Amino acid sequence: MSAPVQLRGVTRRYGDTVALDDVDLDLEAGSLTGLLGPNGAGKSTLVNLVSGLRRPDHGTVRLFGGDPRDAANRVALGTTPQQTGLPDTLRVGEIVRFVGAHFPDPVPAGELLERFGLSGLWRRQAGGLSGGQKRRLALALAFAGRPRLVLLDEPTTGLDVEGRRALWDAVRAFHQDGGTVLLTTHYLDEIETLAERVVVLAGGRIRADGDVDAVRGAVRAGRVSFRTTVAVPDLPGVEHAGRDGDRVVLHTTDPDALVRALVRHDVPFTDLGVARASLEDAFLTLTGGTR
Repeated sequence: MSAPVQLRGVTRRYGDTVALDDVDLDLEAGSLTGLLGPNGAGKSTLVNLVSGLRRPDHGTVRLFGGDPRDAANRVALGTTPQQTGLPDTLRVGEIVRFVGAHFPDPVPAGELLERFGLSGLWRRQAGGLSGGQKRRLALALAFAGRPRLVLLDEPTTGLDVEGRRALWDAVRAFHQDGGTVLLTTHYLDEIETLAERVVVLAGGRIRADGDVDAVRGAVRAGRVSFRTTVAVPDLPGVEHAGRDGDRVVLHTTDPDALVRALVRHDVPFTDLGVARASLEDAFLTLTGGTR
């Protein structure tokens, strides 16, 4: 069986801005992929291409083997864009039933609302929901048609802790049942909690692609942090340095050698910490230090 999503040589421009630049990407059936990148990296453009809202300037996009702009190929697709408009005067139950009616075997409305912590809001008008409740409803609608693939673009923005946990549980359950997920997010803990695969986009190109440990390994770095009141001299092996008051953080390919260099240079320090590269370290390094 071919991958549910295939991009080959995909380029998309907006005027002089290149959002995606010759991108190749497959999402295998049953995979859970986290898409990371700074603002303007091309994440939402990629999601819009896969969901048929945009078409590439060059290259091909395939959804379940066909053109994403063909509605027949989107029947098994669920999606939640960053911005979702809901009709204010319709009740929550009416919205869920309306969306479900577009699919041959929708999830029962009551079951869907309970899954996302909305069961007590059946008769509430959408205009009377809080921002977090509206976001939960938009997320629930992505799963209404029992999709095989869901595209979640910054899904937990604006959600409280309870809402994020509810989404995480729903995504895990969907994935365990064989569903395919593409998740874009700025929350690195979300990627580390959920994703099997991490794709890092920057400048419209894929900068890293692998599991969490592989992306960390792409940086080949550790992190040395300590407190000092003096200026730190230039030290060998430091790839990036940051300072906040008396707290210094140095990213290096060889943490042990860096600590020895601190001692040799008689740098007075306290509260020393040495850690492996985090996913955030990798993200910042691979995308040029922006989020």
